[in-house]
Amino acid sequence: MATLLLIHGGLWEDMDADRFWRRPGVVAGLEGLGCVVVAPDRLRLASSWADEAAHVASAVSGTGAPVTVVGGSFGCAAAVRLALSHPGLVQRLVLAWPAALSDQFVAIRVRAGLARLGARAGVLDALLGGGVVPGASDAEVRGLSVPVGVLPSVPPNPVHPRSAVDALLRLLPSAVELPGCPEAPRPEFQPNLESFLATIVAFAEL
Repeated sequence: MATLLLIHGGLWEDMDADRFWRRPGVVAGLEGLGCVVVAPDRLRLASSWADEAAHVASAVSGTGAPVTVVGGSFGCAAAVRLALSHPGLVQRLVLAWPAALSDQFVAIRVRAGLARLGARAGVLDALLGGGVVPGASDAEVRGLSVPVGVLPSVPPNPVHPRSAVDALLRLLPSAVELPGCPEAPRPEFQPNLESFLATIVAFAEL
């Protein structure tokens, strides 16, 4: 029986595990397939991805490590930092709909939005800096030692571009691309729910 830690998306915005994972049916669906699911709310105004990783790590401290971690959108950054800082906790890693700031207009918009919410320069640099994965260097990502699956947003969009998936697959030659779909909070996700669940369970049980 696989234990899954689901890390929802969003970045300093009105997003939580209920909206991202529960309402779309992901948590109930995975539990119906026999998985143990932990889906905590992320820190609302985290100042670093290290803080995010410590917070989500505490949510699975009593479940018995290791677990398969599924990060969604900006939750991928928290998932990567968790795998880097708590290597004994993460058995497998799914990066679903990875968010990217490679487009300068997206980067400017996200940075400005966080600044309006009160994020100072140091926090902005900590959350948005790095390489392909916000807050992590490409060298750190290359150093991931766990099996990684990358699940693209289909169709892609400016925050979840195809280029982010391709960049991750270049950094991690052993990673596998999983069948893509729209992000879970979107209405278009619902017709893809069953296939998404099957994909996650199959990867967790490899």
